[in-house]
Amino acid sequence: MKLFLREYNLKLKHTFTISRESIDVQPSLIVELQSDGFSGFGEATSNPYYHITVPMMIQDLEKIRFIIENTENETPEEFWSKIHPYLKDDMFALCALDLAYNDLYARKKGKKLYELWNYKTDHNPLTDYTIGIDTIEKMVFKMKELPWPIYKIKLGTKEDIAIVKELRKHTDAIFRIDANCGWTVDETINNAVELKKLGVEFLEQPMKADNWEGHKEVFKHSVLPVIADESCIIEEDVAKCHNHFHGVNVKLVKCGGLTPGKRMIEEAKKLGLKTMVGCMTESTVGISAIAHLLPQLDYVDMDGALLLAEDIATGVTIKDGVVSYSDLNGTGVTLL
Repeated sequence: MKLFLREYNLKLKHTFTISRESIDVQPSLIVELQSDGFSGFGEATSNPYYHITVPMMIQDLEKIRFIIENTENETPEEFWSKIHPYLKDDMFALCALDLAYNDLYARKKGKKLYELWNYKTDHNPLTDYTIGIDTIEKMVFKMKELPWPIYKIKLGTKEDIAIVKELRKHTDAIFRIDANCGWTVDETINNAVELKKLGVEFLEQPMKADNWEGHKEVFKHSVLPVIADESCIIEEDVAKCHNHFHGVNVKLVKCGGLTPGKRMIEEAKKLGLKTMVGCMTESTVGISAIAHLLPQLDYVDMDGALLLAEDIATGVTIKDGVVSYSDLNGTGVTLL
């Protein structure tokens, strides 16, 4: 098996702002694994909140190149367990590698990933489209630029309710709110009352990740369901979220890829939690991997490639929230 690492700077259509940062370009690492005439592709993007850069991921993968390239005939679960001890401090790099290995493994088996997992795609959820924090005029412009059935609205300002009231005048779409840890307990409980009236479906991670007492208070009193994001990073976090959140948003780059992501979703279902997978502004490489988990999800946020000025790959396509799979096996990705 051969390992290839490619660094990209993904230019965004618009400046993307959340409660703690703004970006115009998203650095990304593409991992390719080649074996027996097949290629598998994976991706992880950089993230300052988690102190992850592309050069760091490359360095961490190069350290174990010999181990990676001397892998033969292992299942994705066996491969992940073998590599995890080396990359336990860089789950983003582990994710890119795991996605590539799952893709390669399925292609060698002559199947799409969801077929390999025996998932049925008849009732896949629609993906939302994210509107980052901006002036109200620009947020309205972004909605009109891409009419969509579900919008995820980034909040965490002093004018949050006013923003949603204004946006509601321009669309009947479902709204989901992501405050990215920007609210207090009282703000969350009070805002939920107003936002429910405005057609909001749920709140995502309104408060700081480690405010577990606050999460429990909100869980008890919020009139809207609350989904964990920054509070649910790795597998062990799913159980912690029980009775503190109504659901969990699994991010593949944070947990180390599809292999642990599947386990987190299964655990969440056992605990009666709603299941969601979100993206981290990946290209179609990362987004196509997420698509194969759709049959297991209640909600999905896989609009990363739609936010880009120019994509670097083909794979799944998305129109009006509906995800269509590539004809190719594995995750269905081809680099452009």
